[in-house]
Amino acid sequence: MTTFDLRRQPTSAGVYLMKDDAGVILYVGKAKNLRARLRSYMQAERDTRPQIKFLMERAATIETIVTDTEKEALILENTLIKKHRPRYNIHLRDDKTFVSLRIDLRDEFPMLEVVRRVRQDGARYFGPFSSSSALRQTLKEIYRIFPLRHYPPAKCRQRGRPCLFHQIGQCSAPCHGHISASDYAKLVAGVLALLEGRQGEVVELLRQRMSLAASEQRYEEAASLRDQIGAIDKTVEQQKSVRYGAIDQDVVGIFRQGGEVEVVVLFYRQGKLTARRNYNLNWQLDEDDLLAEFLSQFYGRDVPVPDEVVLPLEIEGGDALSEWLTERRSRKVQVVTPQRGERRHLVELANRNAKEAWQERGSREEARRRVLAEIMQRLQLQRMPQRIECFDISTIQGHATVASMAVVVDGEPDTGEYRHYKVKSVEGTDDYAALREVLLRRLQRGIEEQKLPDFILIDGGKGQLGVLSMVLEELGLRDLIDIAGIAKSRVKANVRGRVVERSEERFFLPGRKNPVILRGGSAALFLLERLRDEAHRFAITHHRKVRGKAQLQSVLSEIPGVGAKRQKALLKHFGSLKKIKAASLEELKAMPGLPTRTVEEVYHFFHG
Repeated sequence: MTTFDLRRQPTSAGVYLMKDDAGVILYVGKAKNLRARLRSYMQAERDTRPQIKFLMERAATIETIVTDTEKEALILENTLIKKHRPRYNIHLRDDKTFVSLRIDLRDEFPMLEVVRRVRQDGARYFGPFSSSSALRQTLKEIYRIFPLRHYPPAKCRQRGRPCLFHQIGQCSAPCHGHISASDYAKLVAGVLALLEGRQGEVVELLRQRMSLAASEQRYEEAASLRDQIGAIDKTVEQQKSVRYGAIDQDVVGIFRQGGEVEVVVLFYRQGKLTARRNYNLNWQLDEDDLLAEFLSQFYGRDVPVPDEVVLPLEIEGGDALSEWLTERRSRKVQVVTPQRGERRHLVELANRNAKEAWQERGSREEARRRVLAEIMQRLQLQRMPQRIECFDISTIQGHATVASMAVVVDGEPDTGEYRHYKVKSVEGTDDYAALREVLLRRLQRGIEEQKLPDFILIDGGKGQLGVLSMVLEELGLRDLIDIAGIAKSRVKANVRGRVVERSEERFFLPGRKNPVILRGGSAALFLLERLRDEAHRFAITHHRKVRGKAQLQSVLSEIPGVGAKRQKALLKHFGSLKKIKAASLEELKAMPGLPTRTVEEVYHFFHG
């Protein structure tokens, strides 16, 4: 166990790093008073929490970094956790992907964009929303009421006439001068009022316009406005979860069962519950420590920051967190821990959601364990396949050969662990050699990082499985990793070429002649097929990107004086090879950093 002189430790705010004998960082934490916090670790003999004892038995040294303020310690802790990903810190993994709406009011004609990342770029963001498909459906209704543009003006002006959205009444075509900037600004104001929950203002405005149109016998316009009012009533859901005020709030709930903790964040926007996000974490320390670390990591990413963060319990450094969030949002953000009133009711609702999410997750995890147990039993694996990796090679006639790795952790795809590989040592068409290179690179790095899969699934038959077996033997991993190959189903056809019978997927195992056939429609078969398809999709997508880039560069590389840097600059400036070909001599001369001689070479290459 680590021992050191506590009297030499500072009493100021800062960050501490616990390291093992090899200097690997095990845990990163922050404290208002470093000496007091480290003293609590040094008294681990009297501490009944298992993770404290477990951590201190492995920690050989503790390094401290002093900061001027608690806020600086919070930021530094977040940065170090992202950089080193220590084993004993929590790591957030979203159950779902959330989307937001972006609108930049600085544009002459602002447009709505669906985005998955919230950036500090001066634009306004609304969200997050839990369903991208539902959000896009809502956008269709918004465009019928307020026909904002759909595409950048420069792209639209390249067309000789307005786009199809204008023809069906869902775009006001500002790019072709069909609406003035002032009238367009009124549409934007209506959209903002709608998204901010001020439907009453929008409906009243539309009713006034409808009455005016009817009094002037413009009955078609009046009917259209009547339909718009009805669409607003249907589109903007009046939820029962309107509880407190008209501000944006993130309400955090927590439920703990032993060393497992469920954290839920309820997103209230203008008093309405719009989405929920939940996390399952393994944690043995105090709940306030968990919550403090969770919040710093959660808001350290590209997520919308609300007016108010409502917590179920007080945390150390709440003022520092408020100050940090205020800087990120450029507006005042409060961090509160209510004891009574409406906010307390919201916290209790979030806590109930956390408990229900934990119970629901438990039933899902039990189902996933049964699936993994079936895979283990049917494919004769030595251990439960908690981490499964699948590899696929993609190439066309030996050009731009790439590989992909898709990953399933505890029965669920973990897209953050997916990897692309560019095959470097193989020329021509040799899938076996390419597979060998990729497997060696992956497993050698896994040995260094002590992060190896339990089970590797190869997209292919006995040949690919033989390559994998040899690589494992070479690295001494044969007894540590289970393997199998998945071969596509066979199709039997009659003399006319029509499908008569399609066999099930075949799984080849080392040392076994005949393949294993999993029961058709079983959850185990579905999981492995989905993993194989993900690896194939990931490889094909990357291959197309690499191949397309290579084709672009191969054309431009034939032009004298155009090297790799100028190829990249040309593509960045004009946007595509087609636009470079169509560019006039004056347009090429207007490109910054392109010498006159090179301009002439590019122009004459494409125009003769």
